[in-house]
Amino acid sequence: MKITLDDLLGTEIFSLLQEHLEDMKATSPPESVHALNLEALKDPSVQFWTLWDEQMLAGCGAFKKLDSKHAEIKSMRTSNGYKNQGVASKLLIHIIEQAKLSGMSRLSLETGSMDYFLPAHALYLKHGFSFCAPFADYEEDPNSKFMSLDLVQL
Repeated sequence: MKITLDDLLGTEIFSLLQEHLEDMKATSPPESVHALNLEALKDPSVQFWTLWDEQMLAGCGAFKKLDSKHAEIKSMRTSNGYKNQGVASKLLIHIIEQAKLSGMSRLSLETGSMDYFLPAHALYLKHGFSFCAPFADYEEDPNSKFMSLDLVQL
């Protein structure tokens, strides 16, 4: 498997991101969906990676710089045929490494609070994240959980 910095032009990534947005809309009320669309992911503040198994897209993930030292994980998604095969962990480790290389000292994320998101909570906890208060422009929301990782301590 190979992780690549992606230009977001392929049809495979478009389909995976559409699937991601549709799942978020199906599991969270509209005001609690914070997933970025394709155009927002093309912003220069975002670095976006895909993980490929030969010619098959296995997953994706990104971080968005919030300021010079703080970034937010966005668009973490594993393709349906690759669930429970370590794809999310591989991508998360890569994103953490890239955030450190980019000079970030903190990496945060927002995810849902519903049972659907329990595997995501477990993934992030396994990799050292802890629950925290809302960050950046987020506000308290019963449908959201916020997590953060201190990259300086790693």
